Amino acid sequence: MGRKKVLAVIHTVTYGKRLLDVLSLLEADFRLQVFFTAPPHDFGDDVPAFLARLGSVVLPWDQVTRMTFDLALAAGPRGVQYIDAPLITLPHGANYLKRVVDGADAGVAGLRRQDLLPGGRLPAAVGVPHHAELRELARTCPEVLPLAHVIGDPVHDRITASLPLRAAYRRALGLVEGQKLVVAVSTWGANSSFGRFDALLPRLIGELPAGRYRTALLVHPNVWAGHGAYQVRSWLARCGQLGIGIVPPEADWRSILIAADWIIGDHGSVTLYGTLTGAPMLLATSSDREINPSSPAATLAAQAPTLSPTHPLVDQLDYVAREYRHEEYAPIRSRITSEPGRFNRNMRRLMYGLLGMGQPAHDPVTVPLPAPLPLPAWAPGRGEASA
Repeated sequence: MGRKKVLAVIHTVTYGKRLLDVLSLLEADFRLQVFFTAPPHDFGDDVPAFLARLGSVVLPWDQVTRMTFDLALAAGPRGVQYIDAPLITLPHGANYLKRVVDGADAGVAGLRRQDLLPGGRLPAAVGVPHHAELRELARTCPEVLPLAHVIGDPVHDRITASLPLRAAYRRALGLVEGQKLVVAVSTWGANSSFGRFDALLPRLIGELPAGRYRTALLVHPNVWAGHGAYQVRSWLARCGQLGIGIVPPEADWRSILIAADWIIGDHGSVTLYGTLTGAPMLLATSSDREINPSSPAATLAAQAPTLSPTHPLVDQLDYVAREYRHEEYAPIRSRITSEPGRFNRNMRRLMYGLLGMGQPAHDPVTVPLPAPLPLPAWAPGRGEASA
């Protein structure tokens, strides 16, 4: 039986985890064979291990560039102009939150010409999460506008579908009645909250009574890849010894976010997705220079309370819990996607249309997230391979 060939281009662990949600829409279709490849990337060192855990068929990059595929999927632009296939490009995080302000590469990351036209080549389709992105496309790269499809956001939909399982996730983490979970979140880069962990970690360790509070750290995979897992675990070793959960980069962070009682974050995607959970939020840092001013991250930075260096942390957590109003964050949540709950339907239609095949005769279900490992299980060297 001849099968059509689908290629998943995995530059980094972050990109790979995003594409796994997309590839799940092709499950159980014996007409298709999915291949994976890992192009060279500055933050790609962990990708081979990530793909090995999947048990996937991995093709060397130099071989891929000499082959033809029936469809290719990529959440980043690097090298994809060398792929012979109808290509769908997707964002790898929530919306388009960051911008580059200096030099020839200035612009909103993901919406610049070099992002949309890698190597000057038009893709077959550009998937965006919200209709508002079409205005930016019309301004920065109008020739891509006819290829743009507003498909929604898979992480938004998985989190939303999983909110009823919050109590189960908390039990799986090992939280007992009366315990509160503080989740500290960091994107990557010099302006991320990880860049200030040397100030935040002593507060998480020293100011939160151990019997009443548990803490988990969600650090962007690029931090692990850029510094090396050994170095990150070395920096955070004392935290792990004191019972703080250090979530490895390959783990599924979304159920942990749902379980949180508070989120301490920054201007990255995970913090923005945290607005879906109803957890009160503190911002440890937020870079005005790095934030796309038209993104929901800019609105969040203007609205969420900021961590104070001079007031006790417990008092600040109590304050934001009292002051939090879920409805006030509704405009931020609604800016993540204009197709809430419809990513699977829209994306599957787009993929099968480019493949020239009829879709399977069933609704594409949004599957709730799996339960996380207990917090003590995230000792150095351990993790889970789900996306």
